[in-house]
Amino acid sequence: MSTLKPTRKVSRRHELREDTVITFYARALDFYEKNGRMVHLAAAGVVALVALVLVWGWYQSGQNEKALSEMAFAVDRYEDGDYRAALDGDITFTGLIEIADSYGGTAAGNLARFYAADAFFRLGDYENALRYFRAFDKSSDYLGASALAGEAAILEEQGEFEKAGDLFRRAANLFTSDITSPEYLMDAARAYEQAGAISKAEAALEDIREDWPDSQAARNIEFDLARLAAKK
Repeated sequence: MSTLKPTRKVSRRHELREDTVITFYARALDFYEKNGRMVHLAAAGVVALVALVLVWGWYQSGQNEKALSEMAFAVDRYEDGDYRAALDGDITFTGLIEIADSYGGTAAGNLARFYAADAFFRLGDYENALRYFRAFDKSSDYLGASALAGEAAILEEQGEFEKAGDLFRRAANLFTSDITSPEYLMDAARAYEQAGAISKAEAALEDIREDWPDSQAARNIEFDLARLAAKK
């Protein structure tokens, strides 16, 4: 009996796989021999990019802490109702405007934008309020919805009723709450009605009736819908 092992049968698919691996390896080796310096430079570039990201993250964290520290005094003035001082600051503390403009890339700087926008709004400076509300980076949370509603209120004040209604409705949907959402939808309906966009006003009220039937805004919803229907 022969002690030799029988020759292994190799499938065509396996041969092709091996040929592909060999060909790829050969081409890769050839590319490296011809472009070795470029490969090293690319690798160094990746390392440098990673280092830059890490350094930037550390820098941003430090900037954020610095902005938060500086903003505390301005927020105290804001909460006391001294909005002008909160915005401008003085020799003892940095104002919201400077913090928002200097640290805008940080979470604290972004929050300063919101405070600045609301302070301007309370002072009746709607142009600057709108600018800072729009600059505020909005997340799907209470502040994001509030910023949209702030924009909407200014546009309504300026007679841009339909645009205001659209923003109020976006605010209602950005952050859903049984307290704020139905109120924003009611604001949207009011703005749409002033714009003469009766169908949009009805849709906003119907959202209240369907999604927030137990809210304060829904108490007279049938009467409001009937009143709008009579305007068609």
